[in-house]
Amino acid sequence: MNAPLSVDKLLPELDHRHLDWLEEEAIFILRETAAAFERPALLFSGGKDSCVVLRLAEKAFKNSLGNGQFRGRLPFPLLHVDTGHNFPEVIEFRDRRVAEMGERLVVGHLEDSIKRGTVRLAHPLESRNGHQTVTLLEAIEEHRFDVLIGGARRDEEKARAKERIFSHRDSFGQWQPKEQRPELWTLFNTRIKPGEHMRAFPISNWTELDVWLYIARENIPLPSLYYAHNRQVVRRKGLLVPVTEVTPVQPGETVETARVRFRTVGDMTCTCPVESDAATPAEIVAETLTVTISERGATRMDDRTSDASMERRKKEGYF
Repeated sequence: MNAPLSVDKLLPELDHRHLDWLEEEAIFILRETAAAFERPALLFSGGKDSCVVLRLAEKAFKNSLGNGQFRGRLPFPLLHVDTGHNFPEVIEFRDRRVAEMGERLVVGHLEDSIKRGTVRLAHPLESRNGHQTVTLLEAIEEHRFDVLIGGARRDEEKARAKERIFSHRDSFGQWQPKEQRPELWTLFNTRIKPGEHMRAFPISNWTELDVWLYIARENIPLPSLYYAHNRQVVRRKGLLVPVTEVTPVQPGETVETARVRFRTVGDMTCTCPVESDAATPAEIVAETLTVTISERGATRMDDRTSDASMERRKKEGYF
């Protein structure tokens, strides 16, 4: 009989050479962005993709001291839109990580947009995810950012699959899919008019598996909810909905404690975990090798409203 083999012993058999190419491409894009624009900012939510982009930015602009340590400062601030309904573990991780790095963090609060009257909720527990666009555009205008660096990937969702690495936004912050600029031979047209801005996506060509392989290789810290833990959930429309103050139990539902992890993190009102025992990056890599649905398709309630929900939000200025 074959002896059992641990996941950690299987991982070295995977060919990681493509990660070096992806890393080189991402660092090139980051440096192009910093060189082409006057007031860039890096979107940092504390999620796995933004943590990977943050590590790539450190490699692009800081001096490496080894063992994941770097000296120096990034040439741009970090930006996060806080809906007020973010998972507490993620906010705690975000603040701790920024403090460790000594970087500047700009936070746009959706609560402030509500107070200004630019965001109006139908009811207090309405999902705030789609309303982030208003707060994001207000932060761009206030701080005069001309490019935002994000961690979106083409394998996540159909609308993101057809978006360019440098994605133009008009003076209203909107994305026009039919007016995208060609990017032949890795030549980027970064010209913008006053009032317009760009979104830059250095890891566009990465997959969820690539992200986890890189996290495992680079030992990148993440919020604890990315790994298996016990959580109270209810089963609703084929999803495991976490029980929180903004996602309360509905009549007829039964609360159960399940062993879960989050494949993506966002607003609590629309982000769901999956059942999993994967407690390390190596175990998540092994698990990711077997999945057939993207993390957004498997865990996001907001993307299940229609096939075009993401594209509609992006046209309005979403991340």
